Amino acid sequence: MVTLQLRQLTVPPGQRIILTDVNWSNFEEILEELSEKRAKRVAYYQNQLEIIIPLPEHEFDKEIIGDMVKILLEELEVEQECYGSTTFKRRDMVAGIEPDNCFYIENYRLMIGKRRLDLTVDPPPDLAIEVDVTSKPENYDLFSKP
Repeated sequence: MVTLQLRQLTVPPGQRIILTDVNWSNFEEILEELSEKRAKRVAYYQNQLEIIIPLPEHEFDKEIIGDMVKILLEELEVEQECYGSTTFKRRDMVAGIEPDNCFYIENYRLMIGKRRLDLTVDPPPDLAIEVDVTSKPENYDLFSKP
């Protein structure tokens, strides 16, 4: 059996790597090794781990959409708690995911000031945003005429 360390893996922006047969303990160790200050995004479901490196346009789009949601909720005078791209994990479901941005709206009062979440007790976010930006041809321009 060959053992590799995460620092040996290079994943270019816009690409992903999928690891199979990753147990829950390994998933948590990988999250720890990647740390909270990472550019990588992770998703884990039933022993399969996906590590994604977002493209710059993904980050731009997620910020614009998050800002639009905040402005809309403010204009509608709807209270909210934004939890950004928090890692949500449930060991009993063997699943973990990081939305691009998420909001507690109906349940915002329950979440004010919470710094650690336990999804067996705490509710999931009321709104989760996931931006999907895939590779485009180099000369693709949204504003060019066909």
